[in-house]
Amino acid sequence: MTARKKPKVYLTRKLPDAVETRMRELFDAELNIDDSPRTREQLAQALKTAEVLVPTVTDRIDAGLIEAAGPQLKLIASFSNGVDHIDVDAAAKRGITVTNTPNVLTEDTADMTMVLIFAVLRRLIEGSKVLTDDPSSWAGWSPTWMLGRRIGGRRIGIVGMGRIGTAVARRAKAFGLSIHYHNRKRVNPATEEELEATYWDSLDQMLARVDIVSVNCPSTPATFHLLSARRLALMQPSSIIVNTARGDIIDEDALIQLLRDGKITGAGLDVFTNEPLVNPKLLKLAHEGKAVLLPHMGSATMEGRIDMGDKVIINIRTYFDGHRPPNRVLPSRL
Repeated sequence: MTARKKPKVYLTRKLPDAVETRMRELFDAELNIDDSPRTREQLAQALKTAEVLVPTVTDRIDAGLIEAAGPQLKLIASFSNGVDHIDVDAAAKRGITVTNTPNVLTEDTADMTMVLIFAVLRRLIEGSKVLTDDPSSWAGWSPTWMLGRRIGGRRIGIVGMGRIGTAVARRAKAFGLSIHYHNRKRVNPATEEELEATYWDSLDQMLARVDIVSVNCPSTPATFHLLSARRLALMQPSSIIVNTARGDIIDEDALIQLLRDGKITGAGLDVFTNEPLVNPKLLKLAHEGKAVLLPHMGSATMEGRIDMGDKVIINIRTYFDGHRPPNRVLPSRL
């Protein structure tokens, strides 16, 4: 690295100061100081000169942008775990390497999943709003006021038993929940035994038998509306659903209708179909205490973001040192 010209790196969003400082030390890095999302035109212009693009999940790096990029673009080092916002196949056809930042968001996202489960079942947001919106309306403790539901003893059904799903399962077991899961394939027997987990090869059958549904699978063409209107209708009226993965995994319109009709008890959502826009009907349901909504905060810890930045830097340095980056994402086809 020290014997060659610093590679030109373009950051699409503001990153933690510690990460940006290191980026400037190592690379010819162009920062996004005001953190405003870059337009498609701005991204296209950047790709004409940058050797490395560092996008985030808010940037849609599609085939059109990639095909129009200059020949100097060698690496797309995404500041993200998922890469559904990047056309990896189009990049591969141009000989452009794509990397991501896996394994640093697992614990934070699993924590947030549990937070949403508690928030929905124990009505935490509703209780807090009583004091913040109209404290005079609270007459004091009452035996039957603001009653929620006990966590322990319930069944949780985890959709997607990867790293995050497994981390959720470990936390849920500690709180006395019975672990059920659906995955493309069973986890290894040691993990299943540790968690006392029940595997369901049929997602339909699992949904009909659990009290809490936790969505933890990646967003892919195969998982688009995996939780369809038909499948959501299989859930018990007393059940809740929590999503800290991606909004398009759930048929949002169908979920809204079920919540409005009282066909399920509640929902905790950290992600939405048309982010950053949130369906006004969901906002109304949140005001009515039927949903808890968070603005995509699942991985939002300082430690997690710095760890992600470190992985981006390692991927860039490794590439320009002439080695294969440790977090290279392989295309599905060439």
